[in-house]
Amino acid sequence: MPGSEPAQERRTKRAPWRVIALVLLTGLACVRHGSGEFAAGPPQPASAVAPDSPGALSPDYTGPEALPYSGAVRVGIPALQIDARVIPVALDTSGWVDAPPPDDPNLAGWFTGAPSPGEKGTAVVVGHVDNSQGPAVFYGLGRLKKGDQVEVRREDGRTAVFKVYGVEVFSKANFPGGRVYGSKGVPELRVITCGGAFSEQNGYAGNVVVFARLAAVR
Repeated sequence: MPGSEPAQERRTKRAPWRVIALVLLTGLACVRHGSGEFAAGPPQPASAVAPDSPGALSPDYTGPEALPYSGAVRVGIPALQIDARVIPVALDTSGWVDAPPPDDPNLAGWFTGAPSPGEKGTAVVVGHVDNSQGPAVFYGLGRLKKGDQVEVRREDGRTAVFKVYGVEVFSKANFPGGRVYGSKGVPELRVITCGGAFSEQNGYAGNVVVFARLAAVR
């Protein structure tokens, strides 16, 4: 597109991921926006969908080759009937991964400090669990099971298809930033929203994190 920066130039302006990973210790900023008012709250992941081995979060990779850099524009999760627009998000002033504006319930954010979806490394997509009007884009995230798919449409027209291999909820007080965001050396994806107990004073106590790896490219 005339006047736009080449993808490689945009990429080089990002801070080194190994540096960013050190400050991402408090999870997702969306814990500050959830209302927690709806029914019994969002579904939480069962222990059966935790990654098989905490010490080796990604199984032996047999998927497609990593893709070049290209931003995310849409995310789909067929099992949850999610089809949402994706906008770029960064870090907020406190070092949290920022969330997209809460007013639009069907909007997700791609964290531009991490790899783009399908690149080698761990891409990060975030979204609200609810807002003041009701459930939001990732309300049902804790319902996902191993083998479910997350589809991320990229600016280059390709869709990176990720297969879920684990879903967990982590306390924001002890959020394992290295475990969640660290690169496994292959194309992976984390989808993150609010989770855990809710209080009016502190909001949600944790984050639901979906662990997935690249399984196909369309």
